[in-house]
Order: sequence, then C-alpha cells, then structure tokens
Amino acid sequence: MADVSSYRTLRSEVAAETEISRSRFLSLLSPVDGEAAARERIAAVRAAHPRARHHCTAFVLGPDGALQRTNDDGEPSGTAGAPMLEALVAGGVSDVVAVVVRYFGGVLLGTGGLTRAYRGAVALALEDADVAVRTRHTSYELVAGYAEAAVVEAEARRAGWPVTATYGADVGLRVDVPPGGDARLVTSVERATAGRVAAREVGTTWVTTG
Repeated sequence: MADVSSYRTLRSEVAAETEISRSRFLSLLSPVDGEAAARERIAAVRAAHPRARHHCTAFVLGPDGALQRTNDDGEPSGTAGAPMLEALVAGGVSDVVAVVVRYFGGVLLGTGGLTRAYRGAVALALEDADVAVRTRHTSYELVAGYAEAAVVEAEARRAGWPVTATYGADVGLRVDVPPGGDARLVTSVERATAGRVAAREVGTTWVTTG
C-alpha cells in the first residue's frame, strides 16, 4: 500500500441531473467513512427513488483509494458502475460513494451511450463538488499543570492544530500535528514545562485541512 500523507474527498453531498434520449440520470455523490456507510447511503438513495429503473453505484475508499466497488444494477455489464468509478478516480477523490439513478425514457442507448452517460453523470456532479483535503496528522498526548498546558495549547491553536483538553488536577492535552510540525510541538512542550514534561506519540489521525 502506498504511503499517503494526504488525499482529496468531498466536504458534503453533491447532486447533478442530466437528460439523454428521454432518460433522466440523477447523480448523487456523498462523502463516507467506510464501506458500511457507503452501502447505507446506497440503500437510502434506492429507497428514495423506488420508481427508477436502475440505481447504479461506485465507491472509492481509503487514503490510497485502494478499496473500489461497482454495481451495474441491471444495466449491461461494465456500462455503468465501471465508468462511474473511472470518473471518481479521474476526479482524484476518495472516501466517496456515487449513485446514479436512471429513470428510463424508453430509448435504448447502446453500450457506448450508456458508458458515456454514466461516466458523464458522475463527472458533472464532480464539477460542482466542494472538495476538501484530508492530511495525516501525528497525535501526541501530554499531562501538565494548568499554566503550562495553557502555553502549549495556545501555541498549538495559533499553528492551527486540532487540540483536545481534559481538565482535572492537571490538564491532559491531545494535539494532532501535521507533517513537519513534530519538532515545533516538542520544543513548545519543553519550553513551557522547563523540560519536566514530554509529549508522547500515540498514533495518527486524518484531519480535514482544506
């Protein structure tokens, strides 16, 4: 698997509609956080459009886009889901599910026409999509006194890093640091606590940064 530090996804759902030879193609693209969520979204769209002839689907998941699934839902094999997936991949997005609902208009489009219609429906929706960038951050935790923690928290927030604080006898901080920021956090903690406290790396998380 490729070592990916950032990838593009959608910030919110987007829809687009087009008509080709009397058939309506409604393209719905949604951000999702896994395969279960993608399949739930597909089921919801299907339930919302019970009279449509086809509900064709494609989704791309994971920071590296490695998990990919398609479904032609009764259209000739390879004429719907695969071109929809091609459009998502060409758009450079992941963690996205696409459903194209077709209301059949009585005119057969042929395999080439269907392929162009389904690919084009997804590409059209992507043109209006609100694209976000997710960046892999390294998560650090530390426990310090109130005054010391306040200094670290203030510097982290000035840098735009996500911070979570829990308060008790002392303050527990969790700071999610983007690539290249690790040394700055370590220096901030050492300076604020006179070297008494060290930030502990506890894992990674993905943060929407753009």
